[in-house]
Order: sequence, then C-alpha cells, then structure tokens
Amino acid sequence: MAEYLLSIHMVEGPEDPPREAMTPEEMERSWNAIQALNEELKAEGAWIFGGALYPPSGAAVVEAQGEKVLVTDGPYAETKEQIAGFYILSATELDAAKACAAKTSAATGKPIEVRPFRDADM
Repeated sequence: MAEYLLSIHMVEGPEDPPREAMTPEEMERSWNAIQALNEELKAEGAWIFGGALYPPSGAAVVEAQGEKVLVTDGPYAETKEQIAGFYILSATELDAAKACAAKTSAATGKPIEVRPFRDADM
C-alpha cells in the first residue's frame, strides 16, 4: 500500500468566473457529505489523517537563515489558490487514490490534487 496526499484547493478572494457563496443549506449538505466520506474512508482502512485548515491569512512562514530565524506573516505562496484542507490516505495504487479524490471533490465542491509520498528510503 502506498500513501497519498489529497490536497483540497480553494480560491481566496474574487474568483474568475465569480462563484456564489454557499447558502447555509449547501454548507450543511457539504459538511454531511464530507463526514460521510470520512467515515467511508475509515471503514475501508484508507484513512490515515485529514484536516481542514484556517484561511492562509493566519499563516506564518518560518525560515532558518544560518543562526537567524526569519518569521513572516501570511502564506508562503503569493497566489489566490491556496490549500483549504487535506487527507493522507493509504491506497493500493494511484487509480484508487484518484477515485478517493473524485469522492472528495464531490463532497467539498473543490478541486483535489493527488500526490504520492516518496518511499521512506529515498
């Protein structure tokens, strides 16, 4: 079994084309779909870890520069596309991880990037 990172992407600020904000009912349906997906992944033994992130405006970037440590506010990447959350899953192959990503995209309404972890010996 290999491990995969499924990152949930969001657009911070205005979107092109603009997207309507979710209604409370849509948010509840999405939340319920995400919870059902989480339970399904756990039951299948695919779940390793997952979580939703606060907006990038609350991020800090820490960079060691020799003996000095530089800490700056905000996200590292200066882009409107940011990671909103993630899953770490165990899957038999990339196609199985992509199938989980499709379910995640359906539940969250967001694009999902699938990336395998490197082997520990690399």
